[in-house]
Amino acid sequence: MSVKRNIFIILFIFLITISVKAENHIKKIFEGYVDAPIKILAFESLTCPACANFHKNIYPELKKDFIDTGLIKIEFRNFPLDIMALNAAKIVHCKNDGDSKIIHFLYKNQTLWAKENTVEKANSNLKKLLSNNGYSLNFDECINNKEIENHILEDRIEGTKKYKVNATPTLIINEKKFDKSLNYKNLKKIIEKNL
Repeated sequence: MSVKRNIFIILFIFLITISVKAENHIKKIFEGYVDAPIKILAFESLTCPACANFHKNIYPELKKDFIDTGLIKIEFRNFPLDIMALNAAKIVHCKNDGDSKIIHFLYKNQTLWAKENTVEKANSNLKKLLSNNGYSLNFDECINNKEIENHILEDRIEGTKKYKVNATPTLIINEKKFDKSLNYKNLKKIIEKNL
């Protein structure tokens, strides 16, 4: 029994190590200073219209007033609500450069690719949109990348378990869930209280 137990423990530690190493290969996507006094985790789904609204109408002011001034670090976390969002998130992480430009681009153009009834049509629209706008990547390779998929699903699991995320977008500000109506006025009040 003891030998079997030891083998199990060694195997378990090995699997955890592999999992942690795999997780470390995928860079987190964030903006702002690492040591900013306010840390925001933004759990989002790329097919979510409310998330697109956040990026178009709230985020620019947040960036100008707080991110660019060094007061906020915002990390964009994955919380895909459907397969189309999962595939788009894989594309976002595929270059693995930690850059957020593609996230903003996909939200800005959400209606051009996420409006379809089937995953195949959405993928086709997404592939064409990216290609037409200078994003060079191997689309099929990105969509089939299991390491990236695991990273995305780990974000979703953490969001559900640790932060009780059940809708998108959900913002976690300094480890506390933002539970007011998401508009810039409400967000700014909470941020200023935390400074």
